[in-house]
Amino acid sequence: MNSALHARGTEGLPASSQRTILLVDDDAGILGALAPTLASYGYAVESASDGQEALATFDQVRPDLVLLDLMLPLLDGSEVCRRIRAQAPTPIVVLSVKGSEADIVSVLDLGADDYLVKPFRLAELLARIRAVLRRREPGAGAAISCGDLQIDTQSHRVAVSGRLIVLTPTEYSVLHELACHVGRVVTTRQIIQNVWGPQYSDATDYVKGVVRRLRVKIEPDPAHPRYLLTEPHMGYRLNDQP
Repeated sequence: MNSALHARGTEGLPASSQRTILLVDDDAGILGALAPTLASYGYAVESASDGQEALATFDQVRPDLVLLDLMLPLLDGSEVCRRIRAQAPTPIVVLSVKGSEADIVSVLDLGADDYLVKPFRLAELLARIRAVLRRREPGAGAAISCGDLQIDTQSHRVAVSGRLIVLTPTEYSVLHELACHVGRVVTTRQIIQNVWGPQYSDATDYVKGVVRRLRVKIEPDPAHPRYLLTEPHMGYRLNDQP
């Protein structure tokens, strides 16, 4: 496990406010270049070069975000993503040369929050990191109830019949977007715009994948949803009379 800490932009920054990123890649060149670059933008960076080391480091440091390559030795990135998501809602951004629609959809279904195809521009990566981390920040608001589903927009807590549901930041953001328009149709384009950003205008599979995961977590019968309803050719609606 390697650390790259405190460089440009971190002077005087309280340790409690510094975000930790776990960078997982088996390419020594990427680790050597990206870790100090991220540190220079104020992040604390931990690195791992294989899947098993990634899981061990995750358990040790509990980072705020994981940047994850898919093609890893010992344990592939998809399995690392699945195991992390099974125990924590920590944001995961996949960085991979595999850019087919099937590759992207499969890892989003495992619980990844975002996917960036190599090679990528540093500015885009930093923007993705900021966007994903923002989804974790509690905001002002009130509780929203739809039958047995309760959404506390202040604490970002979601419960069904009093049972706390653990959501990833992206899952919560999509649910919150629907909850802000409860009972009304929210178009897929609107969800993309407000959760991922305008640069994802064609990423409808992102929304479908997150809605599938949300239904598994909150619906009594995901195959016959009570809360998250699909409006064909339009988008989705959070049912206000479930």
